[in-house]
Amino acid sequence: MESPDPPENSDLPDEPAEDLEIGPEDELPPEVEMEPEEISSGVDLSAPDAVKKRRVAGPDVIRDQVTRLPGKPGVYRMYGETGDLLYVGKARNLKARVGSYAKIGGQTQRIARMISLTRSMEFVVTASETEALLLEANLIKRLKPRFNIILRDDKSFPHILIREDHEAPQALKHRGAKRIKGRYFGPFASAGAVDHTLDTLQKAFLLRTCTDNVYSTRSRPCMLHQMGRCSAPCVGLVPLDEYRDLVREAERFLDGDAEMLQEQLSAQMERAAANMDYERAAGLRDRIRALSSVRQSQSVNPDGLVEADVFAIHSEAGASAVQAFFFRAGQNWGATVWYPKHDRDDTPEQVLTAFLAQFYDDKPVPKLILLNAEIEDAELMTEALELKAEHKVEIRTPQRGEKREIVAQAQLNAREALGRKLAETQSQQKIFAAVQKVFDLPEAPKRIEVYDNSHIMGTNMVGGMVVAGPEGFEKTSYRKFNIKDQEIEPGDDYGMMREVMRRRFGRLKKEWEELNPSLQLLASEGDGFTVEVTQIGAEPTEMEANVAQPIENALAQIHGIAKMTSAVVAGRSITIVAMVDTADAGDAQSRATQAVNAIRTNLPDNIENLIVAPMKAGAIPLWASQKRPDSWPDLVLIDGGLGQLSAAKEAVEAVGFRPGELNLVAIAKGPDRNAGREQFFRPGRAPFRLPPNDPALYYLQRLRDEAHRWAIGAHRAKRAAAISGQNPLDEITGVGVRRKKALLHRFGSAKGVSNATVADLQTVEGVNEALAQRIYDHFRGG
Repeated sequence: MESPDPPENSDLPDEPAEDLEIGPEDELPPEVEMEPEEISSGVDLSAPDAVKKRRVAGPDVIRDQVTRLPGKPGVYRMYGETGDLLYVGKARNLKARVGSYAKIGGQTQRIARMISLTRSMEFVVTASETEALLLEANLIKRLKPRFNIILRDDKSFPHILIREDHEAPQALKHRGAKRIKGRYFGPFASAGAVDHTLDTLQKAFLLRTCTDNVYSTRSRPCMLHQMGRCSAPCVGLVPLDEYRDLVREAERFLDGDAEMLQEQLSAQMERAAANMDYERAAGLRDRIRALSSVRQSQSVNPDGLVEADVFAIHSEAGASAVQAFFFRAGQNWGATVWYPKHDRDDTPEQVLTAFLAQFYDDKPVPKLILLNAEIEDAELMTEALELKAEHKVEIRTPQRGEKREIVAQAQLNAREALGRKLAETQSQQKIFAAVQKVFDLPEAPKRIEVYDNSHIMGTNMVGGMVVAGPEGFEKTSYRKFNIKDQEIEPGDDYGMMREVMRRRFGRLKKEWEELNPSLQLLASEGDGFTVEVTQIGAEPTEMEANVAQPIENALAQIHGIAKMTSAVVAGRSITIVAMVDTADAGDAQSRATQAVNAIRTNLPDNIENLIVAPMKAGAIPLWASQKRPDSWPDLVLIDGGLGQLSAAKEAVEAVGFRPGELNLVAIAKGPDRNAGREQFFRPGRAPFRLPPNDPALYYLQRLRDEAHRWAIGAHRAKRAAAISGQNPLDEITGVGVRRKKALLHRFGSAKGVSNATVADLQTVEGVNEALAQRIYDHFRGG
């Protein structure tokens, strides 16, 4: 008989665990075996988000990253909430440098703002700080982060190219990638400087400048030979070996050996005269004169300055100008000026340092760089440029002598250039203020979009958009629209305008929705409510942490919330709440009032108002749209009259914009299409005119004319393509300009593409298997 279990309060001592031995025969009976207890985490991954993910402040993000960073050199990138790149920086020690951002206080206003906006970071470890500097400059120039100093340099410098792929090398002006075999000399500051030097090469060395096609078809010397500017190798008036000697002399001249070359030519002239070969002596005399004129025409040409770049910076009123002089072959090859984008707090030394790193990212580095101000960490910059150039580089700030004088002259030019730029900017600001006043805009416009259409008898219909801002026309933002709607009657200007507006602002609406997903949810899903708090004298980041977050936490306890989002605007924290079931909205608002009142004592003391109010669908207030895409226009100007305006208004409202959300204006020429008597049309308002001498009218006319020019140019290009015959590749869906260019480069012609196999087509960049099969089938009737 088994002994009974001891009573619950038994005084029997517990047996030591180590003394218990349980063999197979002592297994517990089945009825006392226990199933493992099931414990739920309480997380339902399939359920909708009840509350927005808790905001993490910038310093918190940075502190979290620092714990995993190595103490090695590298480059770091800071990103905002929407994935926008805020800043690119380099560091000798990533852990130490990034860690400095996590400390509160001591930063400039710009850096503090950047830190507060940071939501994620990326890092690249490099072998040295020098490599980090080069990578940083490359990324800044390519990605143009919001908080970096930016060199606005969207052009390549012209060079002189002496080709080496022809029996009679040609001297020509070249800009862009250096794909042609030959020697490149430069950079020249302008096309004019190149033309002047080419003119000298013609006079002094008699080099040809004609194309290969012209060269091969000549049967007699051209006019340049008659003028004594070409030796005419095309018809054999100079043997090819002698012509190549002229080419080598020209290269010596461009390499800086002009003085010795001139002495040799003088000796040859004297020998020719002594031998009574007066015709040859006269030719040599003319060449010497051409060389002498070039050397004497250099207004700024210090002795010994053979190959150097001179940079001088002048800063004033929060802006800077950097003037550059380029010296090659002992000659001044021109000057140019830049206006880097930077913050008012940046010092000239900081701006010049960033400028140099970005400038030489894609340009040849000379042996000597002269500056008017010391840059930060000159040794590191020198090492980086030497690594890139593969030769010794010297960076100097001369204090005396001719080099100091040339730097001083560059600084004088920088100061005068900046003065002109500031005057233009102030004038432009006045014009934009006038435009603001004319059209009752809430603030001076930063982006103006202008639209026009072009066609001939309804054929080759094209719409054009140009963009202007405080710094002039933004040509990289120009767009053209090939009219695709088959239902539009040929020549239907209103239908064309509707399609252009629908496509442009349909895209803008999607961008806006991506930035404001919860606001869009509120507008589409019905009733909700808002909680508005006014706090006196608080910073936005403080309100996010001390007001918005506690309120969101309190509201998260309410059943039936589909989405919520908070915004801090002008001293107000506003939380928008959308409900899953609109029938619960009233009850939820009541419970929200109770929840907020319950935490009222935990909120800061300087709270002035706290309001819980209903929010109806479609009634989103203006402040809720604060996150607008960068491409949002402050003014939309349409070339046309009331009909075009009505078509544009109809199109933008069809894609979801509310009346008045976009500032639409049509500009129509007056009676007899008289410029100067333009009429302006706005939705719901009477048309009006501006005085003929009004500066705003002149500016608006310029905008309209630029849009007209752009649209006509796009139409002419389309018409020319239609006349010359469309490339068969244009008919294939998925083959755009870039893929078409890549295919033609790979196979030489559309016929070559048509003969390619699917495997061959896949070797082209941007062509995957599906597209390769589509191209293959297109040429075989598939």
